[in-house]
Amino acid sequence: MSEELIARVTGVIAKAQKIPPESVTIEKSFEELNIDSLDGINLLFALEGEFNIDIPDDAARNIRTIREMVEGIEKLLAAKAATSAGQA
Repeated sequence: MSEELIARVTGVIAKAQKIPPESVTIEKSFEELNIDSLDGINLLFALEGEFNIDIPDDAARNIRTIREMVEGIEKLLAAKAATSAGQA
């Protein structure tokens, strides 16, 4: 898990939620950041746009922490890179 990826994810979350970036850390849960289900949907759209990925709804339902979000995005980016490399 790269520092750059963590910084991008936490930056998008902070901006979308209008909260101080330093309050969004890898160890926080969405509950601790007062992110409810509606906020979560908006975050998914923001993160999908930031990384040009599609986050499956069933996977998104199980994400409860910033760490889980970063790990999930990391897997999606790796899969996307593998697919792109295979098509080249």
